Amino acid sequence: GAQGDYFQATRGGGHGDYRTLVLAPHSVQEMFHLTREAFDLADRYRSPVIILGDGVLGQMMEPMEIQPPKASLAKGGDPESRIQDPAKKDWILDGCQGREPRSIKSLILGENSLEKHNERLAEKYKEMEKEIRYEAVEIEDAQAILVAFGTSARICKEAMHRARKEGLKVGLIRPITLFPFPKEIILENAPRIKGYLTVEMNLGQMVEDVRLAVSGRCPVHFYGRPAGGLPEVEIIIEKIKEILG
Repeated sequence: GAQGDYFQATRGGGHGDYRTLVLAPHSVQEMFHLTREAFDLADRYRSPVIILGDGVLGQMMEPMEIQPPKASLAKGGDPESRIQDPAKKDWILDGCQGREPRSIKSLILGENSLEKHNERLAEKYKEMEKEIRYEAVEIEDAQAILVAFGTSARICKEAMHRARKEGLKVGLIRPITLFPFPKEIILENAPRIKGYLTVEMNLGQMVEDVRLAVSGRCPVHFYGRPAGGLPEVEIIIEKIKEILG
């Protein structure tokens, strides 16, 4: 049930100078919704999309609703029109005549060609920032903010609600896209709070992206459990109290 693959997923997934979109569901409903959305995003960007669930979600049973696809799941237009109009996919091999020939290849040997190819890919990764998604809960007046994804975020929601009942001003930011990472919302709140607490089911991976986003503007704390261990609500509340002093 651990979340130990964050680095591998968000840093490209393997060797080579590339990135992949990463979506992190926290419920059975969202597993379904984001999987459907992943196909649309992969089609738009011609890029793999990783659904980074965890073992707890994979074994969970919850009621869910299957809704008709939206007109535009990603922000690139109507998926159906893109499927029907090959002109919108300048990479597709459709056997069309009357234009420059196309080819799909991974071996690029011309002088500086591979560098230019990678630079074009970098522009696409920058374009992916339009797809940033996150959930923010009770952060408006929060003095400490939890950051968590997947099952850890569900546990953090319970901890946040209990802490609020004790009068502690706590909020939660749940990244839904792990790449691109929602760094702006984290940076925006950093100067006014006493600290972030990143909660993960590992020894500390997403916390590095939180620290990069904060860029020294407030303390970033970590609580994690590896090897399938689940973070405990009581310990999260204790750490919140330590942050708030």
